[in-house]
Amino acid sequence: MLNKMRLLTPGPTPLPEKVRLALALDMIHHRKPEFKAVMLEVQQKLRRLFGTSQEVLPLACSGTGALVASMQGLFAPGEKVLVVQGGKFGERWVEIAASHGIAATVLMVPEGCAVEPAAVEAALQADPEIRGVFVQLCETSTGVQHPVREIAAITSKSSALLVVDGISGVGITPCPMDEWQLDCLLTGSQKGLMLPPGLTLLALSPRAWAKAESVKSCNYYFNLPLERANIVKGQTAFTPAIGLLVGLNESMNLFMEAGLENIYRKQWALCSMARTGIEAMGLRLFAPDHFAWGVTSVCMPGWADIQTNPADSSKTPETPGLKASAVLAEAAAKFNVVMAGGQGAFKDRIVRVGHMGWIDWADLAAGLHALYESCNACGAGLDNRASGDYLEKALAAYWRALKNGYII
Repeated sequence: MLNKMRLLTPGPTPLPEKVRLALALDMIHHRKPEFKAVMLEVQQKLRRLFGTSQEVLPLACSGTGALVASMQGLFAPGEKVLVVQGGKFGERWVEIAASHGIAATVLMVPEGCAVEPAAVEAALQADPEIRGVFVQLCETSTGVQHPVREIAAITSKSSALLVVDGISGVGITPCPMDEWQLDCLLTGSQKGLMLPPGLTLLALSPRAWAKAESVKSCNYYFNLPLERANIVKGQTAFTPAIGLLVGLNESMNLFMEAGLENIYRKQWALCSMARTGIEAMGLRLFAPDHFAWGVTSVCMPGWADIQTNPADSSKTPETPGLKASAVLAEAAAKFNVVMAGGQGAFKDRIVRVGHMGWIDWADLAAGLHALYESCNACGAGLDNRASGDYLEKALAAYWRALKNGYII
């Protein structure tokens, strides 16, 4: 009999039954009172999730759409911004800026490492004309969590707005927007919010709204002031993702029933479980220090100096190490566990184990088992002694972390 399919990728994530049932409800019209009631109700819950008193704008698009909306809605062509680039999605900020004629100063960070707040401060001091700082809360391509709280303490005292990509962070790790003084926080539906892809959410601080109002809109669809004017009336500027918003309301009900603190404790515990189990197998973590709570990246055996530039062949062995693609195929075929590889040059060098959203310790235990067995089936030669205790250690770490609580 085939095992239950377990989706352990860093998005999309599994959907709770209550959300799936909400998505199956009859369609409603977006200009009628029934939809307005849903929008006004979900807005209050989103403000609690984001930790803000401001409106949270829903946009019918993928996460990249929210990245574009924040860049084009807050900055005019010719303005300067600072982009933290430590992975594929930091790189995307740079590409979006270039497409809009915005001058991006790139602060390069080795993949697998987090940016130093002091480096951000130094860059702002070196160029007072920088008007925005773009950073990922979680760089999904590497499993790194950047210290946005510390960065916000710097940007809040400057003229630069802080824009945070929380697509793999909101609903997974604490990121109270107003308390931390973030200027823009955005996320997508298919990660911690436990919905299908196709909906993004974006909120701005008062000073970011002042900036948005001063920037001449050059994008007919991504018009943030227009969206805000409609949100207060329980409407959207254009046809919304109606079904996803109905599903979002049910997802937010689950968040409110559980309590945000309990959600974060669970995510922290799953993160601790994954990291402990992977190290107990004898595998190496790609992000050993500043790590995300919703995805854990694992170095495949045999690759030398994996954190260095993979394009530099002098840093790699003559015979490549174990290929992530082979491990992923084995895990899917033999255990019905779906995980993800790396991106770009790290595609075959790391495996990314997702543990965000509607995932529990039993799902993750199955994923760790599939990872261990699949690595060995592909020739990793992990120590057989690990097979007896990596799950025991992982589960002990989970329950210990759940009891003791998380650390920000």
